Amino acid sequence: MLTISGLGKHFGGLAVLEDVSFEVPAGGIFGLIGPNGAGKTTVFNLVTGLLKPTTGTVSFEGRSLAGLQPHQITRLGIARTFQNIRIFKEMTLLQNVMVGLHGALGYGPLALLLNQGSFRRAEAEARERALELLSWVKLQDRASMLADNLSYGDQRKLEFARALATGPRLLLLDEPVAGMNPAEKDALMEEIRNIAGRGFGVFLIEHDMRFVMGLCERIAVLNFGRVIAEGSPEEVRNDPGVIEAYLGREDGGAP
Repeated sequence: MLTISGLGKHFGGLAVLEDVSFEVPAGGIFGLIGPNGAGKTTVFNLVTGLLKPTTGTVSFEGRSLAGLQPHQITRLGIARTFQNIRIFKEMTLLQNVMVGLHGALGYGPLALLLNQGSFRRAEAEARERALELLSWVKLQDRASMLADNLSYGDQRKLEFARALATGPRLLLLDEPVAGMNPAEKDALMEEIRNIAGRGFGVFLIEHDMRFVMGLCERIAVLNFGRVIAEGSPEEVRNDPGVIEAYLGREDGGAP
């Protein structure tokens, strides 16, 4: 589904990524892990058009993403969440999800101003779809609640629903369980499985190794901007280079 080939990103003389290559298959859950500063979020920013690569290519379903703006990449079928939750806290859950739908409603400013039938029908359909997406993450009973009143874990689930509202085929999750307690992590793991089970591809970054190993079907590992391992959770867990990157060498030296 997503092919990253020879990807590099330099900021002046600093090489943040160098010759990064891997493929995210259609369907299933793919993880990208690595120590702090390894370049994981930079990969996401390059995939979603927030940054432009210095070298290499990114393609989605065979189409190059070179030169595309973030909103164009979203329309192609890629949505993402961020490390820091970005919801509209003074809006209801329903309104938050409907924001994600408005890009594809199909009515213009005139229909809105004149309250035409096309506007009313589109809004009704958007409301129905938003409620359906909220039901996917078990939040439909709180659709009229202000988002600011949700727990931290439920705010993450709301963010998932809004990202899904854009109609993606691939969902990018940037540290989805950061700051969560164990019960919230377990609940979110189940929600991500449910999303993948509905046919969406999931590509995530995460520091919690227990979470990643228990959820992802395939994992790539970054260290100092380079891929040092890729494979199943078991293969990655036992890779000497991964162990060294996370734990240091046996002699106590830095990796």
